[in-house]
Amino acid sequence: MAQVAVCGPAECGPEETDAARTVGRLLAERGAVVLCGGYGGVMAAAAEGARRAGGVVVGVLSGRDRAGASPDLTVALPTGLGEARNALIVRAADAVIVIGGSWGTLSELALAQRGGTPVITLGGWRVIDADGRPVRGPIAVADPAAAVRLALG
Repeated sequence: MAQVAVCGPAECGPEETDAARTVGRLLAERGAVVLCGGYGGVMAAAAEGARRAGGVVVGVLSGRDRAGASPDLTVALPTGLGEARNALIVRAADAVIVIGGSWGTLSELALAQRGGTPVITLGGWRVIDADGRPVRGPIAVADPAAAVRLALG
């Protein structure tokens, strides 16, 4: 069973929310476990989409308890690690789908790339080199279906 992390900001707009909800649903329909940070925004939308489709959602929480966790998580894992929990999320994933962008999301993208985990981006961060060329690694896609297709091979 594939495990796919869905990473994105806790505060996001309707377009990112819709994309995350769709990604969560599509992953669940294909039998993948959805991993996320477990709180609001993109994380909550992905969890909602997966839960509604009968999927499993694991939230790796930054805090020491489950306070503030999305109600759509199947499993909520308090870590007390703060942002360091981002490393756990991406290391446990077979692929990472990044929706939108925040500093925490950028750290997840970077940690996944460093660890050799495939990263698919849907909006948000674009990483370029000093000459303005896209850095090899993250694959940008235009829609949720393409993100899930690439994540699951």
